[in-house]
Amino acid sequence: MFNDDRKLIDRMAPALQRVLVIDPSPAGGRMLADLMRSLAHCQVWVAPSAGKAMELIKGADPQIIFIEHAERGGVDGIEFTRRLRRSEATCRQAPVIMILTQPTAAAVLGARDAGVHEFLRKPFTTGDLLKRLEAVTLRPRDWVEAVTYVGPDRRRFNSGDYKGALKRRSDSRATPERSRIIQAVKILKSAAGALQSDPAQAMRAMKAQGADLQSVAVKTGDMRLAAAAADFHRYLATVVDPRRLDPTEIAFHVAALAAFAPAEDAARKRVA
Repeated sequence: MFNDDRKLIDRMAPALQRVLVIDPSPAGGRMLADLMRSLAHCQVWVAPSAGKAMELIKGADPQIIFIEHAERGGVDGIEFTRRLRRSEATCRQAPVIMILTQPTAAAVLGARDAGVHEFLRKPFTTGDLLKRLEAVTLRPRDWVEAVTYVGPDRRRFNSGDYKGALKRRSDSRATPERSRIIQAVKILKSAAGALQSDPAQAMRAMKAQGADLQSVAVKTGDMRLAAAAADFHRYLATVVDPRRLDPTEIAFHVAALAAFAPAEDAARKRVA
């Protein structure tokens, strides 16, 4: 192994101490587990199924998860990731790297929309693996806690194989505060509409967006926004059971926060 690779691994090592490998093939799971141990001297758990993996997660609390995905039979990595992201597991935000033998467009897009961070095509080299590990440990993406989507920011999805141009002129810069407000308000409105169908995720999304708006308020010095976000946070903190959320109270707070959202078209022109 080259010195540069060793230095890279040493930088990533703190985020690679606990690894979960999900692979129905004992040989395949053992091979990747041995490779990870040789790279980072980590503790690795191997699960033959998604169900067994969810059981292991409770005690293992993995920092990174590899899952072998099979579109026909085997393990459904897309469904597992979607389930993990919406679970109460402490590792629900852990990077997920999906392993595919034939990465079809449908599988890659499905993985992205389920909340997968990266994917690896088999057979892969140690260099391929290091690229994915570097992406998820040293270049983490913003976390999105919405209702219809939970996972890393899809606008910055990078399979590691994509060589084309960036799709947005804003992809190379941080998300402006105005755009963060617009996105937060959109998610809040969506969450308010999901109080009956998915109250648990709706509440989680509202808490996350309220916290993000408070962060924006502090950064921009907007005390009115800070006060409105704090009021919303206080209300949510009084509700233990998401099913007890008051739609009228939620609508009041969402409307108060939405008043701070700039016109989307104007914000888009500023970003461009």
